[in-house]
This record gives sequence, structure tokens and C-alpha cells, in this order.
Amino acid sequence: MPVPIYVESSLSLADISGMLHRHDGLFYARAFLAARLKALADENAKLKRLLADTMLDNVVLKDLPGDN
Repeated sequence: MPVPIYVESSLSLADISGMLHRHDGLFYARAFLAARLKALADENAKLKRLLADTMLDNVVLKDLPGDN
């Protein structure tokens, strides 16, 4: 069973509670940044697929008989 952070760190529960209250905006910022990071990762994956498709199209077009 995990030990609460205030037991491991010698901070009191009141200290932890006060920190959470004072720095509440930081937790919202982290949640926002995590969501933004996921959106960017999804967009990056989409762009990588598009690049791979384009590169494959180029290879296929070079192999076609014609003006070579």
C-alpha cells in the first residue's frame, strides 16, 4: 500500500493542503499542458502518416514506365 507523501517527506497534512490551495493554478496548468501535449502527439502521428503516404506515392510514380 502506498504511503502518503506527507508521511514520507516530513511535511504535515496541513502543509500539503496549504500548498495545494496556494498552487492550485499549477495543477490546472499541468492538466492543460498534458492535454495539449496529447493533441500535439496526435497531430504529429497524423503528419507522419501523411508523409509516409507521400513518400510511397513518390516511389510508385518513379517506378511507372514513361519519361524516365
